[in-house]
Amino acid sequence: MRIAPVQHDQATLAQYGALFAACFPGADKFTPDYLTWLYAANPDGPAVGMDAWDGERLAAHYVCIPQRAWVEGREVLVLLSLNTATHPDYQGKGLFTKLAAATFEAGAAAGFDGVYGVANANSTPGFVRKLGFQLVRPLEARVGLGTLSHGPRAPAAQLSFERSWSPEALAWRCANPHNPVHRRAHGGRQQFYAAAFGLRLPAYAELDGPLQAAPHNGAPLLSPLRLLIGLAPDANASWWNYASIPQRLRPSPLNLIYRSFVPRVAALDPSRIQFSFLDFDAY
Repeated sequence: MRIAPVQHDQATLAQYGALFAACFPGADKFTPDYLTWLYAANPDGPAVGMDAWDGERLAAHYVCIPQRAWVEGREVLVLLSLNTATHPDYQGKGLFTKLAAATFEAGAAAGFDGVYGVANANSTPGFVRKLGFQLVRPLEARVGLGTLSHGPRAPAAQLSFERSWSPEALAWRCANPHNPVHRRAHGGRQQFYAAAFGLRLPAYAELDGPLQAAPHNGAPLLSPLRLLIGLAPDANASWWNYASIPQRLRPSPLNLIYRSFVPRVAALDPSRIQFSFLDFDAY
């Protein structure tokens, strides 16, 4: 089995699409346009990851996406752990663990500060035990009305983790060909929403400041209800207008996980995290 870095050319992206089709029958998002957008068009850098090849046959694939973030007082490059797939003929051979370990070694050598991800209840133990991730905190899952009611936000440099969005990165994030993110200005803030259960219950997020680019056209919000998946720092969090979704009604609890590549960050502080659906790939 040959382990090699992921590639971004159209022929290889097509092989990734075929692998996803074999592993996840019925999944419709892994189109050539989506993989080109995700792997090659990201303004923070092309995808980082590893493939396992059995001769000319792609056996397994793991990829992370470069992101800029504030991590314990510094704006740095980190990786977002995303797609993993092992062909059914090669499952049970530990390929994912080998690909992940090789990816993180390459990411550290390339100057990334660490890797974060959102894992469900089934996958979290493997990331923690086998790959050395910290289980930072379960994400809030809430449904509510209107704008967020948190208190004044601390500067990003005072937080343990917050994604750093440039205008180019925001434009890229909103241009997801599988599920576009719509945005608008409201009261000096930026509001973002994307289809979750359709646009009758959209995933919702806010960022400080005016719109950094023209808002996306698209379907308007069809309901005042909004789905919030994320975290806010304990010091300013207020959820009075967003009710927590009971655990029994959630498909699977989602956990923020992190692995540092640098000595200066031993672990993230769960009480100082700013995080929203924009920062990962659920919507």
